[in-house]
Amino acid sequence: MERDSTVRRIRAQQNQNQQNQENSRDEANATNGFRSRKHKPEVSAQLLSETSAVVLMLGFVCVLWVLVVMSVQQLVISRSTGQFNSVRARKHLERITSVGPRTVGSPENEVVTVQYLLDQVERIRAESRSGPHSITVDVQRPTGSFSIDFLGGFTSVYARVTNIAVRLEPRAGAQHFMLANCHFDSVANSPGASDDAVSCSVMLEVLHSLANLSTPLKHGVIFLFNGAEENILQASHGFITQHPWAQQVRAFVNLEAAGVGGKEVVFQTGPENPWLVQAYVRAAVHPFASVVGQEVFQSGVIPSDTDFRIYRDFGNIPGIDLAFIENGFIYHTKYDTPERIHIDSIQRAGDNILSVLQHLAMSDELADSSQYRHGNMVFFDLLGLTVVAYPARVGTIINLMAAVATVIYLGRKCMTTSSVGRRYTHDLACAVCVVLLGWLVALLAVLIVALLVTLTGRSMFWYTHFYAAVCLYGSVAAGKILLIHTLAKNLYYGSVSRVYLSDLFFDVSLVLWCCALLFLTQRGLCSAYVPMMMVVFPLASKLMLRKHFTARGASLQYSVLYLVGLTVPYVHIMFLIWVVFEIFTPILGRSGTEIPPEVVLASIVTLATVILSSYFMHFIYLSRSTRRILAGLGSVFTLMFVLVCCGLFFPYSGDPSSPRPKRVFVQHTTRRFHALDGSLQSSDSGLWVNSLDYTGMQHITPHIPEINDSIRTHCQDALPYCGFPWFLPVKFLVKKNWYLPAPEVSPEAPLEFRLLSRQENEWGSVKMTFEVKGPTHMSLYLLPDAGVSLSGWSFGDGTPQFDLSGEYFIFYSHGLNAPAWSFWFEIQSPTASPDEGSISLAVAAHYFSGPDRRSDPLQSFLKRFPDWTFPSSWISTYHMYRY
Repeated sequence: MERDSTVRRIRAQQNQNQQNQENSRDEANATNGFRSRKHKPEVSAQLLSETSAVVLMLGFVCVLWVLVVMSVQQLVISRSTGQFNSVRARKHLERITSVGPRTVGSPENEVVTVQYLLDQVERIRAESRSGPHSITVDVQRPTGSFSIDFLGGFTSVYARVTNIAVRLEPRAGAQHFMLANCHFDSVANSPGASDDAVSCSVMLEVLHSLANLSTPLKHGVIFLFNGAEENILQASHGFITQHPWAQQVRAFVNLEAAGVGGKEVVFQTGPENPWLVQAYVRAAVHPFASVVGQEVFQSGVIPSDTDFRIYRDFGNIPGIDLAFIENGFIYHTKYDTPERIHIDSIQRAGDNILSVLQHLAMSDELADSSQYRHGNMVFFDLLGLTVVAYPARVGTIINLMAAVATVIYLGRKCMTTSSVGRRYTHDLACAVCVVLLGWLVALLAVLIVALLVTLTGRSMFWYTHFYAAVCLYGSVAAGKILLIHTLAKNLYYGSVSRVYLSDLFFDVSLVLWCCALLFLTQRGLCSAYVPMMMVVFPLASKLMLRKHFTARGASLQYSVLYLVGLTVPYVHIMFLIWVVFEIFTPILGRSGTEIPPEVVLASIVTLATVILSSYFMHFIYLSRSTRRILAGLGSVFTLMFVLVCCGLFFPYSGDPSSPRPKRVFVQHTTRRFHALDGSLQSSDSGLWVNSLDYTGMQHITPHIPEINDSIRTHCQDALPYCGFPWFLPVKFLVKKNWYLPAPEVSPEAPLEFRLLSRQENEWGSVKMTFEVKGPTHMSLYLLPDAGVSLSGWSFGDGTPQFDLSGEYFIFYSHGLNAPAWSFWFEIQSPTASPDEGSISLAVAAHYFSGPDRRSDPLQSFLKRFPDWTFPSSWISTYHMYRY
């Protein structure tokens, strides 16, 4: 008689002799290589009805999804400590944002906001004058430059940007400091409440709480309110490379935003220094952290960066990076206002930052972290209730133990009797192929549907109606997976025992998750804990339910207990799925015109379906039929596809309660092209429109007919950066642009550009020095001719850094009272002709503040945009020269 895991049919109401006969017949069928495939499997009392299977699986997923949604909406789960006053913090937020956008160099940023922050710090210092701590304030205005490989690589130059550094320490002094960082500047045309005024408001209140402690801290804390982060991390670079206090910083906490409100998540730590994660785990009042987010963010998939990078790369200090991630649809828009940030978001962020800083400032590790420096941490929270954290080396041991347990479990089946073991191994390999085929067919089907949606002009229909995408693409993916398994069950396996097949495909899921576990562990990724959970919990529950399953088959009790065993890994998987959709869905609205969003979102939905269906395959083979399930999925797909193609789901929304705006850049610009002798060769003026998503102007053209394909621009490769005033080096992402003729712009402070000197060196290179006077933001583009190279320049470390297209992009900004921008570069041109020149140079001036930021033609044009758009606009000029 076979073991429990081999082929047999169990019928609860038959006697022992009938059961033995049934097992023998099933074994014969399997041993004959499934030769009786034409016979349909018998309906057994051990199998689930189709309705029961649907209710169990759908109910299980819905219950877990509700738990996930409730957990992310419950901002404050445990009781607040009472030390942080969110009401005062909100008042700071309202005052900071009341001045409107705060771009670098604007009076709103450099004068009004700076004065408010200084006044509040002075008030805190006066209140805590009799306490055990002293407060020192320093306003730094650094000048510098550096190169960074963000957005394909460019060089950043800054002059007299603003930092407000506040040093809190015991009155006896301190040698070691924690750094808390926020930025008070904002992007143009946005009040920047979440990014990042709320963080600065939280820091002011944290400073107030720490300064008024009755017991002195062991170490000090430096609060850095930096005024130039949106200019690609400039102020933080100025502090960590130039400020004398930076030498005493041992670790940092950075407060950022990629959304508006919600929970702040720890998405980066380190590098190494696992004691920082342990400190967060011990101290955070409302923990919310994921090492998966860290590894995804650091992979470069998300087109964003924070000051964390500057402190890590230029300061060589470890830290913790936190960010608000919810509702990224209105991030960097006019809708990022204080009223959209719930008071509980401020409270939880303040409680966490205060407790973590206080813990670190009292810790021994901060003074000497050398013995705690090496190694990484696996960390993740469970629905915000608690954080699980352990060293990566311990994680490797756990992962390998899980893999070994899987090998033992499967090995016992493979090493029974020779014939049964060989047959099981063969069946397992075939079943793996069936599963992989199902996944492949599902992905291909979903991508075909995504292509059809794109071709019908309905791309991004899910931007406002997310669950429509889940219904459309999820029904296709689930339907194709189920169809492949139904065909395999009926046509390939024939009359093979369903109980045997259900066990077999459970083992397949175990094998595939174990392979993922070993792969991620071998790559040294801490995210390997996810497949570890998907191995350990299902395997443990299956082993515990084995006797029940053997005796009673797929009873309702067994099915419920089986799903309960999947609860912990599945609820965490679904939380991660929520995070992925919460981050990537809004990003697809600002990821440029070249990335097809349907393909991306459809692939993510398919991946989520594949992951969730992995251990549900066990139920597919325990269900008496799947015909009604397939019919239901087909009906959902057909209905959704028709509704999508009919245009029922419009991508954008101007609803003030839940806006989903389409992002557009509009520049009123004048372009001037100069000849080799400096004379003006040609010029034009117009309204240059950039769409930040894949749909281009398709939905805007009916409102503004002039924006059509007749004015579409194309990159002129012979001109620096295509001949247009790009603010950031994103021309490879945004290739759909429109240029509508308009009157010339006449800024009150026009750009002044001149060549100061030209020196030819004895080794054949030419050094040219320039001076530029212009607005607070400028971009410099260098395009050497073929065979010409830049051998040196005055930026960064002196080594020219080119971008993905081989051009050189230099981003420049300045604060108040900055001198003229002087720079030089040296070129080597062995074959250059003096009559033709060897390099093209262009300077773009961007007017983000003051009277020059608007023009009458621009204002009239903006009024024509529908209310579901967010056109971020400014004045610019583009001057090209030949040398």
